[in-house]
Formats: sequence, C-alpha cells, structure tokens
Amino acid sequence: MRLISKEHKIFGIIRVMDTKILKLEHFLTEFYESAEFPKGLAEPAKYSLMAGGKRIRPLLFLNLLEAFDLEVTTAHYQVAAALEMIHTGSLIHDDLPAMDNDDYRRGKLTNHKKFDEATAILAGDTLFFDPFYVLSSSDLSAQTIVSLTRELAYASGSYGMVAGQILDMAGEGKDLTLTQIEQIHRLKTGRLLTFPFVAAGIVAQKTNQEIEKLRVVGQILGLAFQIRDDILDVTATFAELGKTPGKDVLEEKSTYVAHLGLEGAKISLTDKLSEVKKLLTELNVTDSSEIFKIIEQLEVE
Repeated sequence: MRLISKEHKIFGIIRVMDTKILKLEHFLTEFYESAEFPKGLAEPAKYSLMAGGKRIRPLLFLNLLEAFDLEVTTAHYQVAAALEMIHTGSLIHDDLPAMDNDDYRRGKLTNHKKFDEATAILAGDTLFFDPFYVLSSSDLSAQTIVSLTRELAYASGSYGMVAGQILDMAGEGKDLTLTQIEQIHRLKTGRLLTFPFVAAGIVAQKTNQEIEKLRVVGQILGLAFQIRDDILDVTATFAELGKTPGKDVLEEKSTYVAHLGLEGAKISLTDKLSEVKKLLTELNVTDSSEIFKIIEQLEVE
C-alpha cells in the first residue's frame, strides 16, 4: 500500500480548494461580464469581488456538501457565489468614510478610493441584491431555494450582519462588556459564517436537529473568526492584513484583546477552534479534512 505523506496530503487539499475557488471566481466573473449591466456598475462590483480574499465562507459550504457525500454542482456554486457577493458588498460599505473609513482592502484600494463614494455605495447595493436573483435562478427545488433565501436574508439584514454593524458603531468609545462584544460579533461576523453550515444542512436534507447542531458550529466559528481579527489588528502588518492595522485602538473599540489581553484572546481562539472541530467530529461527516484545513488556517502564533 502506498503511503501518502502529510505534506503531499496538505498540498492535495490546497489544490482542491484552489479548484473550487477558480470555479467560483469564474462564475462571479462571468455573471458580471455577461449580464446586461451598465459598465459603471458591473466594473466596480467585479473589482471588489476579484480583489482577492480567502473565500472561507463559500469553501466551507462546498466542502461541507462533499463531506455529506454530495457531488458539488453548478447550483451549489450559485449558492456559494451568492454568499460571497453579500460578504464582499458588506466590505465595500464597511470601508466607506461614514463607516470604518479605510483606504485599502485586501492590499488594494478600497472601492470608494478606486472609483468614488457614490459608485461604491451602489456597487455594495448590487452585491446585496444580485445574490437573491442568483439563488432563485439555481437548479434546486423550490423549497430549498426558499429555505436558503430565508437563511441568507436572516444572516445579512436586521437579524444579522447589518444589525451587528450598527451595534458596533454605537459601541465605539464605550467600555462594553464581553457579553455585549460577543452579541455584536455574533451578528456582524458570526451570522454570515454560520450560513454555510446551515445552508449545507438544508441542501443535504439534514434533519432540523442536525441543522441546529450545524448552526451552533457556525456560531462558534464566527466568534473565533472575530477573535482572530482582533488579534491580528494589533499584531499583523499592513502587508499581512491587506488593510490598515491598529484601527480598533484608534476608533476606541472594545475588543476581545482589550478585554482578555493578547494571550487570553489567543487562548480563547484556540479553545473555540478546538470546540468547532470536536462538534464537527461528533456530526459524523464522511471526511472533514478539508474543513479542518480551513479551520486550522485561522490559528495564530
């Protein structure tokens, strides 16, 4: 029997991920190049979509489907694309002068710096609305589309990301409790990171009980992701972040690092990532290796 080295296996996992990313980006590019959109709208939307990024959310969804023994189809890539569109739209709006006011994202000029503020607002808007057209056009059952649409809207709007953003802005300059910080990020960051887990459960026709377990996994990963972001804001360079570091301190935000200290935040991150892997193992998915690889990429030194 031929043994496969750890290095070879990891390289293989990365290569599979790269293939998924290429397919996802092909769909996104084709959508904005082939549709009859005004160039002044399609170009800035595509600019931010193709500016880089790890594609963590869509990769989690696609890899979970495979872990549930499903063959990934074009329809599944449409779901993944819809999720990435909303995430990217949120970044465009988050960088605006009225919000976090940043000049760079993913190492490139933010949308409003590359184009202008009004264009950036509209590019963000189109990336919030187009996903629901993409979802409704997919070759999935009507019930599945309705369920996914409900979950994506829940994760994105007044029950999720947008609610978290306004709470985050309201908390600037205030000494928030750890419970308040978690509430903000459970909404702002956590809901969109929970969606791939719940969506995979819906598409795979898991029971309501299994889907709720997947929801819990996503919620914990969402908090872990934010803890990591807070750590990197004080430890990483511009080259590593692709955006301006140290902004949380300048904007007087209450963060996990501010409350737990740097080492305490690192311990909390490790604990949450370990809990995610434990819960995924308990769900008895066929092969969690690629999902675990994504999770392990979130660890910091």
